[in-house]
Amino acid sequence: MLGPRNGIALSLVLGLFPFGFVCGSGNWSLELEELAPGVYMHQGRHVSLESSRRGDSANIGFIAGEQCVAVVDSGGAFQVGRWLAREIKERVGKPVCYLINTHVHFDHVLGNAAFSDPKVKLVAHPNFMGTLVENSDFFSDNFADEIDGGVLPHEIDATHVIVDQKIEIDLGNRKLTIEAHGSAHSHTDVTIFDRATNTLWAGDLLFRGRMPVLDGSLVGWIDWMERVMNKKYGVVVPGHGKPDRDWPKGAVAQFRYLKNLLDETRGAITAGVFIEDAKNVIGIDERTQWELHERAHARNVSRAFRQLEWE
Repeated sequence: MLGPRNGIALSLVLGLFPFGFVCGSGNWSLELEELAPGVYMHQGRHVSLESSRRGDSANIGFIAGEQCVAVVDSGGAFQVGRWLAREIKERVGKPVCYLINTHVHFDHVLGNAAFSDPKVKLVAHPNFMGTLVENSDFFSDNFADEIDGGVLPHEIDATHVIVDQKIEIDLGNRKLTIEAHGSAHSHTDVTIFDRATNTLWAGDLLFRGRMPVLDGSLVGWIDWMERVMNKKYGVVVPGHGKPDRDWPKGAVAQFRYLKNLLDETRGAITAGVFIEDAKNVIGIDERTQWELHERAHARNVSRAFRQLEWE
């Protein structure tokens, strides 16, 4: 959902909503669930950008090894990141050695400042850091309350680790595989696999309940889903919504939505439907099956249309 060049167009999504609302900087009291031994997740709320709780709209969490902890996304506000840091200290009492950002969108990265430490390694997609830098003014202008006086996500005092295709990290008798993906949900997606518990953190490559948001490649996203739905996992953690303990059951609704979006957009283009009319004829039956679909579906149709009209 971000701006300039290769298209994580945060500005395009945020432009659908008015500003002038705040995310209070008081104490956040959130819930944390242990999904599997040493794997903890907080489920974000299904709220729009108009909500004062928009900083708590993404799933975040951490994985603990014998020596240290890997954070998986820091949340959409500095206060959310601080809450997560306190939970790590209280529950496992081990230092954070890695902060993994599954992608660049605000609801997953604005808590990064809570983990600013030269001993922490920030792990992300090769496109991640450049996109954050390009949009630093955008973050500052539109998320001042969420940043709450802290530094911007790319300015934290941490060593940057680029995931060039696939890397492995060890938390102490606990190895994680982090894989970078081509353009799909966004242009900066990575997944995290914990082999000890057969848990996959999918980031926003998987939405449950909340309408999926297309900022990368529709075809690429469907290709990713076709590959991963053929694999067996104990738990799959989406970027939004409940974890899936019966994989791939939790992915069926998203796959159906994206596939219908692809097929119906191609059909509309063939029939000569204009892009401004496409949102009224594409995915009519699908869109109401999701929360927060009102603006997101029209945005998805427009982006899919532009991608497919010249294929």
